[in-house]
Amino acid sequence: MMCSRSLRKRKSGDVAATASALALVLAGGNGMRLGELTRWECKPALPFGGKFRNIDFSLSNCLHSGIRRIAVLTQYKSQTLIHHLDEAWSFLPGELGEFVHLWPAQQRLEAEWYSGTANAVFQNLDLIRAHDPRLVLVLAGDHVYKMDWRRMLLQHVQSGAEVTVACVPVPAAEAGSFGVLTLNGNGRIARFLEKPSPEQTDIAAGETVLASMGVYAFNAEYLYERLARDAQSLASTHDFGRDLIPAAVNAGEAHGFVFTDAAGDPGYWRDVGTLDSYWKAHMELLGPDARFSVFDPEWPIFTNPRQLPPAQLVCGTRACSLSDALVSEGCIVDSATVIHSVLGSGVHVGEESVLQQVIVLPEAQIGPRSRLSRAVVETGCVVPAGTVIGEDAAADAKRFAISAGGVALVTGESLLSSERRVA
Repeated sequence: MMCSRSLRKRKSGDVAATASALALVLAGGNGMRLGELTRWECKPALPFGGKFRNIDFSLSNCLHSGIRRIAVLTQYKSQTLIHHLDEAWSFLPGELGEFVHLWPAQQRLEAEWYSGTANAVFQNLDLIRAHDPRLVLVLAGDHVYKMDWRRMLLQHVQSGAEVTVACVPVPAAEAGSFGVLTLNGNGRIARFLEKPSPEQTDIAAGETVLASMGVYAFNAEYLYERLARDAQSLASTHDFGRDLIPAAVNAGEAHGFVFTDAAGDPGYWRDVGTLDSYWKAHMELLGPDARFSVFDPEWPIFTNPRQLPPAQLVCGTRACSLSDALVSEGCIVDSATVIHSVLGSGVHVGEESVLQQVIVLPEAQIGPRSRLSRAVVETGCVVPAGTVIGEDAAADAKRFAISAGGVALVTGESLLSSERRVA
């Protein structure tokens, strides 16, 4: 795994910027917007793309960018994530000063749990200082993207900024979900609004705005001083987007880095914090015009290599049909039709079933003669034979949680409750 060509590539001008950097991956949120999917595990631990977990994308970006000192800050429902990090991310050589360390919430500086993203970093200042970084990269553990941070860190150093905020164009209609920023001619952030209303942005429908990706590069000493000041403020929510970044912008100390791909087009980045965004990002993996690919040999996504057999397609009572689908290892598709869907590791689809635009998370079972469309089936869920989802909105709403975009979340608990009502 470590002999990937992409990991060997280094530009001499980028080395100093990455060698002195410490990456902090924020993985402590409770993920309430994903409903029952995060009942037992945090967002960064959720499966994504069949065989990966959300956090694998941020951690893989670190490795490909030459950042080998990484701390993952956890708080809520972290056991699945802890197990995954131990199984998949313990290969960096500690004797060379490289690591992916888990930093659970320990109330090191305050007798309370983390009250915001900035407070999470503040409560670990002693651990951060012990590694003596020159630059601190703060990022989220639940975003899906491929990004070479060497470019951003190099720009940060050359610009003389105290903090640099990564940003990407998004439709103006989505501005209310992000921190929105405006850059002046030299890359300095002229204005920053956290989750603004349409009236605040003054942008016409159909246009785009620059949205913060929740990725920040700080000069370490500046970060320490700002966090200490923020901790003393009774008016602060102790959040990067709401407090520290606006303060840096007002002081003229913040620059922006616009994330683009190799062709100069806006880079692909998705915050998968809602059921609709989680489902949509999976759909964008599929088809000949897929927006995002997990098949790039120059930028592989690292994860836990589970010891599972190959996927098996069984033609029994009728032919097995797959179209624009991702089928993970250990799957069995038995005389079924799978269209524009993602099957996680160890999934079993029963005979004569039809799945269309469905995400089936690992180890779930779809009973024979079922018809599912526009749904997410949780890990380990057993869907009874003959189940129909996605054809009668009113009936679905009585049994399952339905997103604003009409995606059904199918869980073991929802199926059990439905059976109880029928009985």
